Amino acid sequence: MSSPTPTTFEESYRHGEPPWVIGEPQPAVVDLERAGALTGPVLDLGCGTGEHTVLLRRLGYRVLGADAAPAAVERARERARLAGVAAEFTVADAMDPASLGRFATVLDSALFHVFDAADRTRYAAALRGVVVPGGQVIVLALSTRGPGFGPQIDDDAVPAAFAAPDWAVEDLRPSTYRGRVTHPDQASATGRPVGDLVDLPAVVARIRLLTREGLTE
Repeated sequence: MSSPTPTTFEESYRHGEPPWVIGEPQPAVVDLERAGALTGPVLDLGCGTGEHTVLLRRLGYRVLGADAAPAAVERARERARLAGVAAEFTVADAMDPASLGRFATVLDSALFHVFDAADRTRYAAALRGVVVPGGQVIVLALSTRGPGFGPQIDDDAVPAAFAAPDWAVEDLRPSTYRGRVTHPDQASATGRPVGDLVDLPAVVARIRLLTREGLTE
């Protein structure tokens, strides 16, 4: 598998309804926030149409939503406007995010799993300049235990990319990712009709950026 280009996602937003656009935040992200797993400021990287950025801003977090697809950012800004939430969004390349600032949490919902192995390593390296020392990256990604609904990763993909001495994977566990069936192949794989929402096997990981001394602050 090779990583898709930003143009691929731009076309998806311009000319269709991508299966990851479900009109609500991912339940797994809602659960993480309720459990106190998120610390602001937050970068919602690969924010798509902005569901998580809007949710977190409404809850009082300092949060920036960023996506490489201008069409996604346009839709996210409109979502925030309709919700009456003063959320901030920008167009940015996930492989070159340094200009976005520094954040205590980078939230990655269904971005990491679209990259091939080499790009996953590049991505983790790029995030070193975005996460504050002792800060964290939270990854929610479709798992190869699922039916092949979309891009998937094995459990070892996260520790392979986020490796010592820069990173420590503090938690990695099974989760679920909610998608919308938009294609007959997905309907066949899931046994659900086109248009339905479906909860798919996923992994959720919390990765800590270490200080120079190798200890988190």
